[in-house]
Amino acid sequence: MKENVDTKVKTIIETDDCFAYTAEEPDGEITYHLQINNVTLHFFNEEWQIALKFLKEVVKEFPDSNLF
Repeated sequence: MKENVDTKVKTIIETDDCFAYTAEEPDGEITYHLQINNVTLHFFNEEWQIALKFLKEVVKEFPDSNLF
């Protein structure tokens, strides 16, 4: 008999066009997700850490941006 285990989703931040969230998978692993308009990126923990470092560097390249 198959057990029904739901994935636990937690919102990190949500705007009109973007959504970031974590999901606790049935095996206990946490995955990270970025949805930007119609594109969704999925990351395991190690990939998420690399993506965050990269995005921090991207932000540094736009110090005068009105977005931050």
